[in-house]
Amino acid sequence: MAIPVGSQAPDFTLKSKNASGVVDVKLSANFGSKNTVLLFFPLAFTGVCTSEMCDVTSGLSAYADLGAQVIAVSVDSPFAQEAWAKQNNIGITLASDLNKTVTKAYDVVFPMLAGVGDTSARAAFVIDKNGVVQYSEQTPTPKDLPNFEAIKATLAKLK
Repeated sequence: MAIPVGSQAPDFTLKSKNASGVVDVKLSANFGSKNTVLLFFPLAFTGVCTSEMCDVTSGLSAYADLGAQVIAVSVDSPFAQEAWAKQNNIGITLASDLNKTVTKAYDVVFPMLAGVGDTSARAAFVIDKNGVVQYSEQTPTPKDLPNFEAIKATLAKLK
């Protein structure tokens, strides 16, 4: 069960690969300045994950207008994430949780996805400027998407 609303969000520093190389993505870098939408997804190069991240990318300005940065986390390597993002024009910050430490900290492990192994479940969190979880959702199955309208409504209340 995903960590509940009202919890202090576990901080993390994960790797991301972009045009400038491998960089750190640190959740607490947003504390004090902006809210964070933290999306966990099972695997790059899969249909539902690609659709979700492309849809969120196309609406990225709506999140920025609500004072939030979107960070998406999966257990893929930063190099696989970068190739996937380039292939699909994904503009979200992607962060690699290869060792599953953040996935475990947020309690969103999906065991043995398609017999391949443990991945992140599909989940969404809104974390406010103080690092407190204001929205928490883990979808019933990896094929279900988070309630993005509820996420935006939560952000609107925080603005």
